[in-house]
Amino acid sequence: AIVGALVALSIIALVLSLVRVEDVTLPPTVKYGMVFDAGSSHTSLFVYEWDSDKENDTGVVSQTLSCDVQGQGISSYANNPPEAGNSLRECLDKALQVVPAEKQRDAPAYLGATAGMRLLREQNSSAAEQILAEVTKTMQEYPVAFKGARILTGEEEGAYGWITINYLLESFTKYSPRAHAWLRPEAASIFGALDLGGASTQITFMPEGSAVSRNEASEFTLYGYSYNIYTHSYLCYGQNEMLKRLAKELIMESFPSTRVHHPCYPKGYNETVSLSSFRASPCTDGSDPRLPLGDSSVTLEGRGNASGCLAALRKLFNFSACGRSQDCTFDGVYQPPLRGQFIAFSAFYYNFKFLNLTEGQPLAVVREAIEGLCTRSWEDLSSSYPKENPKRLPKYCANTNYILTLLLDAYKFNETSWNNIFFQMKAGSTDMGWTLGYMLNLTNMVPAEAPARVKGHRPSLWAAAVTFIILTLILGLAALLL
Repeated sequence: AIVGALVALSIIALVLSLVRVEDVTLPPTVKYGMVFDAGSSHTSLFVYEWDSDKENDTGVVSQTLSCDVQGQGISSYANNPPEAGNSLRECLDKALQVVPAEKQRDAPAYLGATAGMRLLREQNSSAAEQILAEVTKTMQEYPVAFKGARILTGEEEGAYGWITINYLLESFTKYSPRAHAWLRPEAASIFGALDLGGASTQITFMPEGSAVSRNEASEFTLYGYSYNIYTHSYLCYGQNEMLKRLAKELIMESFPSTRVHHPCYPKGYNETVSLSSFRASPCTDGSDPRLPLGDSSVTLEGRGNASGCLAALRKLFNFSACGRSQDCTFDGVYQPPLRGQFIAFSAFYYNFKFLNLTEGQPLAVVREAIEGLCTRSWEDLSSSYPKENPKRLPKYCANTNYILTLLLDAYKFNETSWNNIFFQMKAGSTDMGWTLGYMLNLTNMVPAEAPARVKGHRPSLWAAAVTFIILTLILGLAALLL
């Protein structure tokens, strides 16, 4: 009887030892983190959450909240830095509503500023430092683990966007239930990233061979594999700065006329601009001797000319600086040949969404849609899109033609490789952008080492089961001897 009981206990212990961690229902330990994306035209806050028991797995981070800060970007507060900090309060209050009180002090919080602050730092470094100090002061008042506010380089912005995309799309590593292992997808499945903001634009991808010898290269070790990526950021080539540069060139070509034809604006649309506004940004070269002193104004009159718009936009690029080099975009910047598929997000996505084209449309169809958009009058557009922002609506012709010029003439996509570009802003419920990649990197959520090949059992459960089996065997032998 004693031996039978011991054998039964041994069987129970063996069954317990085979229970996987997935079968044990324990409350998950959820962690939170937040990142402010302080762009040139606006600031957004993203709150993320993840199960801390699976921190080094992939695909476990989810976006809990996105909040758009009211007003313009923090760089617009150069003359009133305290307001830069105060502008963040509403979104911080919303973040504390979704992060449980007991988790808040452990939630890492970051603020990363991009091209708008890079430009302000060039123009007025003390004002940029004051803004960051005020932002820091505000965030330190909140019960979160504030980790700092800083200005990202353009290459960091591009690289973190690339990490976000491939993390969300499981391009780095993917768990196979069938093989019970973490598998690395083919290198060809790694996506490139195309980001267009208000003041800068970034292209990032993994080229053939190595680009380490170039200044535009970044090297990462993720999940046990090394990645050499090409990334370059073009300051002053974001869509807002592009529109300012375009307006300035059109005005200078017609100077001293105070009424200037704008080929990209719709017929019937007029916009009055102050010449002093061009002196406020390094992108429009305030020291240009052609700019008259004073605060005179010029009226831009829309002409709705698609071909004229394209021709005017091409003048913003210095293509001749590349000579006959094939590994060059414009302004003499090196770029290796394109490789693989690309996700185009931010302003790339929003402008093409307005065209209302289905995914995968041929380039000829896209060109036809843009040309049709450019020929529509302001009266037609404003009545057809009454809910569209009236400041943004007249700019779509210029923006979409600019995107075509940037992608085709500068980055060298063609009729065939155009089909490798996917205009996308979310993966599931999580936004594409640099913020998730930034947090993943700073919190070491993406490990350098490869994930475990097989999911194991909980160590404490193993130890208890093995100990129980050994004790059972000893007692069983003792019973037999007695």
